[in-house]
Amino acid sequence: MEQKLRTIHQQILDAKKNGQKLLAILLDPDKIVLENIDHLILKINESPATHIFVGGSIVQNTILEDLISVLKQKTNLPVIIFPGDPSQISPQADAILFLSLLSGRNPDYLIEYQVQAAPVLKKMKIEVISTGYILIESGNETAVARVSKTKPLNRENFDLALATAQAGEMLGNKLMYLEAGSGAKNAVPLKMIQLISQNIEIPIIVGGGIVDLHAIQNAYNAGADLVVIGTAFENDSHFFES
Repeated sequence: MEQKLRTIHQQILDAKKNGQKLLAILLDPDKIVLENIDHLILKINESPATHIFVGGSIVQNTILEDLISVLKQKTNLPVIIFPGDPSQISPQADAILFLSLLSGRNPDYLIEYQVQAAPVLKKMKIEVISTGYILIESGNETAVARVSKTKPLNRENFDLALATAQAGEMLGNKLMYLEAGSGAKNAVPLKMIQLISQNIEIPIIVGGGIVDLHAIQNAYNAGADLVVIGTAFENDSHFFES
């Protein structure tokens, strides 16, 4: 019998076990022009990225399916949906982060949207990865906070952030995503990443406010297993050449 391919979640677990750090480039469909995608894909293929995340807090155009299809055709990287709501689902993707906004108390983002998405995802051959999502205060209001109508956790309250991450792990989340938000003024504090990484077992994703290669390395050193680059790469496709 042919050996079953490792799931994306298992690949992330294996990378964590082996000390391999991962990097995802986040593409917001609302900021992509498909006619100009070839140059962007070239830069992605030349980058050290190990994954591509696709999604946004608000996706107003209709290119999600086409974007994922092109990425699957022209890159060899796993394409993972990072959804803002149940409309951002596509069978074209390899996996979806099934997010629960643990830092907020808006029931839509804790369970309601997940209930809406579950029957659709059940019919698709797409890997569903349960992910705890924690929004950390970043110095300005981000799209996530505005759209979800939730307040981020205080960036100086390390104990609350840790307890929230531990609760998410105990609830069965397979990944923990610490997010400062798209276009964040400040990234997630390194001491917070370190504290959480030392006190939970599941892999940690860190994104938002990471503006250069030095910041990526700092997040890795603090304990991030996968770092997400979005706005910085969108603004400068030569980001990794610096």
